[in-house]
Amino acid sequence: MKIKDIGGEFELIKRITGKAVNDKNVIKGIGDDCAVIYNGNKYLLVTTDMMVENDHFNLKWQTPQQVGMKLMEANVSDIVSMGGKPTYAFISMSLTKETSVELIEGIYEGLHISAKIHKVIILGGDTTHGTEHVFNLTLLGEVDKSLVKYRSCAREGDIICVTGKLGGSTAGLKLLLNNKDGYLLDHLEPKSRLASEGEIISRYANSMIDVSDGLGSEVRHICEESNVGARIDYDKIPLSDETIKSAEIVGENPEDFALYGGEDFELVFTIPQNKINFLKKEFNEFSIVGEILDSNKGFFILKNNKKVVPKSGYNHFG
Repeated sequence: MKIKDIGGEFELIKRITGKAVNDKNVIKGIGDDCAVIYNGNKYLLVTTDMMVENDHFNLKWQTPQQVGMKLMEANVSDIVSMGGKPTYAFISMSLTKETSVELIEGIYEGLHISAKIHKVIILGGDTTHGTEHVFNLTLLGEVDKSLVKYRSCAREGDIICVTGKLGGSTAGLKLLLNNKDGYLLDHLEPKSRLASEGEIISRYANSMIDVSDGLGSEVRHICEESNVGARIDYDKIPLSDETIKSAEIVGENPEDFALYGGEDFELVFTIPQNKINFLKKEFNEFSIVGEILDSNKGFFILKNNKKVVPKSGYNHFG
């Protein structure tokens, strides 16, 4: 049986992680953006992310520096989505026998550029050889116990919000795959939200997750973990002018890029209606895109006053 036959990446994860962790120090294991571990006055956050050449990056159109930056930003986004601050990183690499020193120096230059922005210290890692380039980063972080955010704490009546604009990374990828000119920076150099922004949101939100697999997929994760339903308002999905123009060039819908693409590294959070104005006084770079509903109402997109069943987001084995 192949992984795609059981439904892909997320069904595989359910199969291999079914046993509960029997350790009093593990606050949260698998099932969120980070593992959460008891560490005295604060919780320790741990995340890891892997990038494989010609899947997550392509050196035909990305510089080594951009690859390194993307690897760091992807991991930082996971820490920030839990309300935390990133601290220490470890990188492991699988390199080919033909890998140049200049390539690795470029990767590390990119890693250090992002690490400096997010105040991350790179402490080490591991290197081996293989048939293609693979880079894996493990990132540690910390979060105040009162601020940690999970996917599982959304409540009926919460408003669904998202920071920034969505779909830009997928829009850039579509241009590249179709050999079209246009705005590529959101794909080549996606940026995580800052820890300070995630911390502000955490003071008011009930749940939070980062956009790595598309808005539809992330809201679905929140619904499954919180045992709730949800409505996404199609006409309220925030899109940049560049994303809209890119979609026109390749003949696709920009909303689909936002819903089913990924790697925007923005934050999706659910917040009680009566706390939105308090949040806006400290941070206002977000849009309201829907509402958390009772679980018996299901999860749907409201488009032209009609309910649409969302497709799955990005799936490595789909």
